[in-house]
Amino acid sequence: MDLIIRSAAPKDLPSLLEIINHAILNTTAIYDYEPRTLEQQKAWLEQMFIDGMPVIVAESDGEVIGYGSYNIFRPKIGYKFSVEHSIYLDEKSRGMGVGGKLLGSLIQRARESGLHTMIAGIDAANRGSIEFHKKYGFVEKGYLKEVGFKFDQWLDLVFMQLQLEDDD
Repeated sequence: MDLIIRSAAPKDLPSLLEIINHAILNTTAIYDYEPRTLEQQKAWLEQMFIDGMPVIVAESDGEVIGYGSYNIFRPKIGYKFSVEHSIYLDEKSRGMGVGGKLLGSLIQRARESGLHTMIAGIDAANRGSIEFHKKYGFVEKGYLKEVGFKFDQWLDLVFMQLQLEDDD
């Protein structure tokens, strides 16, 4: 597979929308209930650009098959060096290394931006994502029981963290 990782552009919005809406409707990777509209996704992308936050896509044969982004962990000035990331892939692109390429690029961008730490909030039942993050140096730092509710069940959340600065 010929894979290109690049910054997202407005032309990618329909693909981003399709990928996120599939995750919303079919998984606990995101705790939203309602699919997003094109207008909502456009507003999100525009705000990410305004805030200087990366949104990157994985493209194969001219088709966007996944995307990733990060944003400040919490909306207080003291968190400005900590970011939480998200990666979403279309169904047919899972298990092919696409997520790793996106995460690697996000980690590199975060380091180049002088950020201190990256955080992942992962549904505790998603062992695949937890193991995936461990491969990239993320460490489990917290477990919150029954903080989410989706598909008529309570969901636990695992927080994982990667320190971006070297401990020289």
